[in-house]
Amino acid sequence: MTAPDADNAEIAASWDAFWRGSRHGGALAGGGSTHPAVIGFWESEFRALRKHYATPRILDVASGNGALPAIARGVFAGQLPPFTCLDISAAAVRSLQQRFPGVDGIVADVRDLPLAGPAFDVAISQFGVEYAGLDVVADLARVVGANGRIAMLLHHRQGGIRRQCRASLEAIRQVQAARFLPLTIALFEAGFAAARGGPRADYEAAARRFEPAVRALEHIMQQFGVRVADDTVVRLYRDVRTMHNRLTRYEPAEVLAWLARMDEEVAAYAGRMQSMCAAAIDAGDFAELCRQLEQSGFVLLKREPLLNPEHGIPLAWALVAARA
Repeated sequence: MTAPDADNAEIAASWDAFWRGSRHGGALAGGGSTHPAVIGFWESEFRALRKHYATPRILDVASGNGALPAIARGVFAGQLPPFTCLDISAAAVRSLQQRFPGVDGIVADVRDLPLAGPAFDVAISQFGVEYAGLDVVADLARVVGANGRIAMLLHHRQGGIRRQCRASLEAIRQVQAARFLPLTIALFEAGFAAARGGPRADYEAAARRFEPAVRALEHIMQQFGVRVADDTVVRLYRDVRTMHNRLTRYEPAEVLAWLARMDEEVAAYAGRMQSMCAAAIDAGDFAELCRQLEQSGFVLLKREPLLNPEHGIPLAWALVAARA
């Protein structure tokens, strides 16, 4: 497993925090990866690979914790072809390899692929390469062999997924501005102390400071909807209320550690949403990307917005190319 460069340590740490949160059931992954149209795109592409190759060697770039191997496993009847997943987050790669033991994992920056020569038949990426900049696509072309293919979904600047990400980002920023989790921690610390015979007045003062944060979360859910931010806001609201009502039944150290982890995960989620919004590309960017691939010797098989069939709004840019 290849380690990320020291210069990328901060980026890698932020993604590690995000993927740890996803694995533990905190702030969720989001980003539209579970939309039926997105899944349908990949199912179609993997079926095409089954027709073109006896056993395709697949490189999944910026793989996260394994959305694409999960889809491929279904298409390939439970038996994955040779799959290599590359991501800057060691936590994501560890999680992926636990779920798919036969998958090779590489921890590396997409901008500095530690791969020599055309070792793969197919390079794929779902909402990944655009984070590193579109010039990395030329490097992807380098690792795809003769008769090779590239298939990608990229964030669409005018698309529905980006609008969802912007709403999620604003909602989470409001949660942070309300200091909901720090005030929850202070409330619970005072509550546990009072339960052990400490001053009741300290707990009541913490409760008064906490109350505006509760109202803030209620306002966020009214403003953006209960499902905003992949249910993160409503889950925090409900879980904290449930634990507060049953405070004496819980082990203080476990509850306070959970709250501290949620505070970290909310920050990681906000960073993820900010990255998604910034990485989305417009029609001009997409046209330039297509041009780069054509100059690298590829024929474009698909170059279009992936639409939500319910209302025709773009979800992503869909790109499939084959080496001429």
